[in-house]
Amino acid sequence: MTLNQIILIAYAGLVVIMSLVALMAYFRDKKLAVKQKERTKEKTLLFYAVFFGALGALLGRILAHHKTDKVYFSIVIYFSLLTQAATLALLVLLAF
Repeated sequence: MTLNQIILIAYAGLVVIMSLVALMAYFRDKKLAVKQKERTKEKTLLFYAVFFGALGALLGRILAHHKTDKVYFSIVIYFSLLTQAATLALLVLLAF
């Protein structure tokens, strides 16, 4: 196994883990919003999207119907998703 393949596996693993964290955070925040309790900060939700969790954040928005009216959430999540997908594609090309 080459170094590039190890980096690819580590990056993909990080994306999967952070996407799961983001997905759970969006569902948790939606549940708190419905119960009118103290919520997760928007900065935190966007942090998860930017730092390797864009796929989970996007799925969380869609499946939980949460933060869908916030334009800046869409911009940040889609840009992050594009960046993370491009990075993953580049790492795949380098690994094989």
